[in-house]
Amino acid sequence: MALPKSFEGKLSLPVISAPMFLASTPAMVIANCINGVIGTFPAANQRTTEGLEQWIIEIKQEIAEFEQSTGKQAAPFGVNLIVHKSNPRVYEDLKVLVKHQVPLLVTSLGAVSDVVEAIHSYGGVVFHDVVNARHGKKAMQAGVDGLIAVSTGAGGHAGDLHPFALIQELRSFFDKTIILSGCISTGAEVAAAQCLGADLAYMGTRFLATKECQVNERYKELLVNSTANDIIYTNAISGIPANFIKQSVTDAGLDLNNLPTPDGFDIGAEMGDEETHSDSATVVAKPWKDIWSAGQGVSAINDVPTISELIKQLDKEYKETKTRMLN
Repeated sequence: MALPKSFEGKLSLPVISAPMFLASTPAMVIANCINGVIGTFPAANQRTTEGLEQWIIEIKQEIAEFEQSTGKQAAPFGVNLIVHKSNPRVYEDLKVLVKHQVPLLVTSLGAVSDVVEAIHSYGGVVFHDVVNARHGKKAMQAGVDGLIAVSTGAGGHAGDLHPFALIQELRSFFDKTIILSGCISTGAEVAAAQCLGADLAYMGTRFLATKECQVNERYKELLVNSTANDIIYTNAISGIPANFIKQSVTDAGLDLNNLPTPDGFDIGAEMGDEETHSDSATVVAKPWKDIWSAGQGVSAINDVPTISELIKQLDKEYKETKTRMLN
């Protein structure tokens, strides 16, 4: 596996619990890290840079206490930063990440060399979301350490390329860490991601359906009861193509056959109090908060365990699959 040296020997499972807007919390990050999975959260989940710093301090303290009391090593944690012109907090948040030497930065919607260099200044690692080879090459030129291949069917903002094609294209020019995102909900699928040429699996939707995740219970109910056919891929909700649970779209008062025309992406608007509009009326609902995202991998979600229980199950499935492949 092509892992950053700072990650070697620290993972019990080759998995990153993906940063999910309004869902990922310090409790989830800590639970993942102490169980050997890389935990992450979006910087935007804290509405101020000061709040972001407090979360980072909390996570570092809890992980340090775990390591000291158990003698075990936790997995690294990471923060997702939207590097986009509509995000006014990019560089203020970045200063906090550098100050506290956050092990992993996940960048989205922009690979900027200055940002990468800031994280590299203390030995940190930068992974960047990409949906095609063109974006991958730009990120490589910016000096990132890993590419997150966001393939079709992934939760949140997703691409439209099959994982076979996307991994093959990225691996043809990139020899560092590749992380596969899209429809990964079981340990067998983690093993399959590695067979395709990925080093790590990126799992978001599956971690929404856990006890520690504080999303609406109705959201968790839909995750358990939905199939791939219950997911819609559209740019109408957030301005960038993303996957959402159809039922949450209709529950918000929108017509699946007559969705609004997006005005473009604005992270400031997503974090604010603006309402979603349809052609006929104002719908009091917001992406992520009221209109819920999920990937097509919901088909494999049948329960709501604790994160510790989930990772144990993933590990069991992963090892069984690897053994089966060798026989």
